[in-house]
Amino acid sequence: MLLLAILWGGLLGAAYTPPAILRWTIAFLLAGAAYYTIVFERVTTEFMTYDAFINMMNSAAFIGDALAQNRTAFVEAAPPALLLLAAIGIAPRRHLPLPRWLVAATPWLATCALTGLLFLRGGDGARGQPPSFAPIAYLTLAGYEKATGNIGERQSVRLRQARRPLSRNIILIVDESVAGQYLDINSPAGVPTPLSSTWPFARIYNYGLAASVTNCSVGSNVTLRYGGTRNDYQRINGTQPSIWAYARQAGLRTVYIDSQRTGGALQNMMSGEERALIDHFVQFDNVPVEQRDRAAASEIIRELADHRPKFILVNKVGAHFPVHDKFPDAYLRYDPVLPRGRYRDISDTGSRAGFAGGAEDWVRYRNSYRNTLLWNVGAFFETLRDEADFSQTTMIYTSDHGQNLHERGNPGLSTHCSVDPVQEEGVVPLAVIDGNRGSGVDWHRDVAHNRHRSSHYMIFPTLLELMGYDPGAVEKRYGRALNEASHDPVSFNKLFNARLNRKPEWVAIDPASVVQPPSADIRDNPDRGLR
Repeated sequence: MLLLAILWGGLLGAAYTPPAILRWTIAFLLAGAAYYTIVFERVTTEFMTYDAFINMMNSAAFIGDALAQNRTAFVEAAPPALLLLAAIGIAPRRHLPLPRWLVAATPWLATCALTGLLFLRGGDGARGQPPSFAPIAYLTLAGYEKATGNIGERQSVRLRQARRPLSRNIILIVDESVAGQYLDINSPAGVPTPLSSTWPFARIYNYGLAASVTNCSVGSNVTLRYGGTRNDYQRINGTQPSIWAYARQAGLRTVYIDSQRTGGALQNMMSGEERALIDHFVQFDNVPVEQRDRAAASEIIRELADHRPKFILVNKVGAHFPVHDKFPDAYLRYDPVLPRGRYRDISDTGSRAGFAGGAEDWVRYRNSYRNTLLWNVGAFFETLRDEADFSQTTMIYTSDHGQNLHERGNPGLSTHCSVDPVQEEGVVPLAVIDGNRGSGVDWHRDVAHNRHRSSHYMIFPTLLELMGYDPGAVEKRYGRALNEASHDPVSFNKLFNARLNRKPEWVAIDPASVVQPPSADIRDNPDRGLR
């Protein structure tokens, strides 16, 4: 209550600040911060924590899609923010019986009080307070951390190569928002994909339901590229070599296929320094969103036809909301679906306009999601299976995080990045597709033991061992690979941006209790979406 009184006192002091230019400056600052908070809460229906604020800062590349797709939330947040702007900025008729300097300092003192409390509590403590102050305090804390949090310079590759790369082509495919239990390789009710069938020139090793790094895209992707471990991900991600550096050191050409962004925009905390290590950077500026994963498959096929040894990392469009229009009409197998035709040019961070989150809304969402998987996962792998040369190629497939599709009837609009996530937000598929017979990697030995017992943290050491780095040294630094018996706890980190002496918070995944795709949703037309 004391903090609440201080912050309301800060708003009152801002409205009575005597110099007009200073008062209007404070008014714009507080109203803008309130607008930011209100938009966030309308879109997510959740309180904006410091962790969520850092996630949004790290996802700045998505701002265009956010503006385009959450238009209703941006518009609805404007009236209260403008009302606050006027309430503070318009000159008061009376003056407070206090020294002018003290009145002018009140909003700044209130901000300092909140910032200090947040600092002491590891970023927690702004819940239930006026919305104007939290973003300013969070930004102050982020600036402080950036100024004082240098953990060292990025290092060069120091691991020893014990042998030549075990595959000529090593590929990591990171899908977007694909829930492991919604694919047929992990559930009888899952969407049919070629991953559950026999391929003529490659074998598939399914590691079942696996744990992602976290339930938000940025943390998972950056850790997959830098190899952060459960106990040391911040230091490793910040100072150790990227997967591109390891690939180059192993003599591999580096290729990045990004289906999500266009115009050379970087995402998921990729820096210019990291970008410089990529030999061939591919985006699809003039390709409709619906066709970009198909374009990525075609690009992979072209790369595999080129016999130069290479490492390829793919970020797919996948099944991030909006899922209304991510599949062609021929793949509308599951019905009823969300209204179509509005989001054809939008990759991610979809609008909730017209989506109330009721039971019927989620039925339609889950069916649109299934159809999206049928196209962006099923048809994608059909193309690779039928047209790619998999000889001397090893491919790892996963997703950045899972999904909460509200199968239990729980309220809300969000599918991932929740402050208090259900376990399904961290459940992802994990499979190895190996056409490199005779490579010396024994995938058979531990795949049965590791099924439903693996996580993203086992992917980076697997890639390094495939590149020929010494397995013992790799395990010592990065942990066990997928071809070794797993000791993984199968959990994901819901507080990836653990700051100010806070510790990560882990959500355990129990494969036996992961909610299955509800069959009651569907009017199934099995003739759709098949070649």
